[in-house]
Amino acid sequence: MQYLILFSNNTYNGIHSTFDMNDWITYAGITIFAAVFYIFVNILGKLKRLKNYDATVWGGDIDKFVSEDLKKLANEVIVFTGSSSIKYWETLENDMAPLSVINRGFGCSRIPDVLYYFEDVVLPYNPRAIVFYAGENDISGFPMVKGESAETVLNNFIKFCELTAQISEDIPIYFVSIKPPKRRKKQWSEMQRANKLIQEYCEGKNQLYYIDITDVMMEDGKINYSLFKWDGIHLNAEGYKLWTSVIKPILIEKFR
Repeated sequence: MQYLILFSNNTYNGIHSTFDMNDWITYAGITIFAAVFYIFVNILGKLKRLKNYDATVWGGDIDKFVSEDLKKLANEVIVFTGSSSIKYWETLENDMAPLSVINRGFGCSRIPDVLYYFEDVVLPYNPRAIVFYAGENDISGFPMVKGESAETVLNNFIKFCELTAQISEDIPIYFVSIKPPKRRKKQWSEMQRANKLIQEYCEGKNQLYYIDITDVMMEDGKINYSLFKWDGIHLNAEGYKLWTSVIKPILIEKFR
């Protein structure tokens, strides 16, 4: 044991004497640069996949859902699906009680991503209804990824409705309007056009409903910034409380 201790001390002293402060600074700099470079390459890779509409970029979220379903598969629930505004609704089950709901929002998804993973985020649950929030990321785009037009968002939503109808024409779909953005102001006019197109498409159609959350998120004609997290995109607790006050009564009336 004494020998091991002496050996360890000698080894440490040898290493310590070999590396002076400048060496440690250089080593730390190289390590930080390598880490930043790795992150940068991964981000570029993800952006390239997003540009090519590679939905598998969100595969980690889907794997989590599959794992949860293996433990307990929800049945005949109201499925909330779409982008991160649904994903980060962490209080959804409590907010919607006594309704049985499941949160299947994922990634920073766009409507084509939801179409791609339809069999994972909608089909397994024999849904009583679907509450759908997507289209915001479609129009805003991502860094180096151009956003889509309002017409494209409408057409992709129609595809989602058609896909749902293949399961059953009796499944109600509630489209939650694209929210007024704190950070994405330049795209707001196009988002408003998408909202209008989808609202008009839903009118008079069996089992299609448009839920407007725009008005309640405005104060004196201006976006209520206090409803957003620091990033200016995602809702905080007050924002979700407001969404609950609009969405829940509509669902309760239908499914109480």
